[in-house]
Amino acid sequence: QVQLVESGGGLVQAGDSLKLACRGSGRIFEKYYLGWFRQAPGKDREFVAGISWSGGSTYYADSVKGRFTISRDNTRNTVYLQMNNLKPEDTAVYYCGASEKWPPPDFGVVREDEYAYWGQGTQATVSS
Repeated sequence: QVQLVESGGGLVQAGDSLKLACRGSGRIFEKYYLGWFRQAPGKDREFVAGISWSGGSTYYADSVKGRFTISRDNTRNTVYLQMNNLKPEDTAVYYCGASEKWPPPDFGVVREDEYAYWGQGTQATVSS
């Protein structure tokens, strides 16, 4: 069992930055692929970014590529999402997830049903 707790959301203006964090506990954290998803009002949850267990491989949705950066610190059992140049369309509840899947190089774990554990989410709101 893995427990995940997100933090770092808030209300910012377009062009600003936010850094989300997701701290894990329980089973061996570094053995999991970690991902960030988001869900806007009235929309399905969508993949944002993912990172391999070592941190050596990352994968991004096209909508955030070049603006968001995912990283992880296994000594702190924490995965981060640095979000720069935020846009109003980035407004959503952001969730982190842990997956037991091992994607091939240059691919990510992008399907929601491939994640076994989820956090409760943190709200990020970007005003125009």
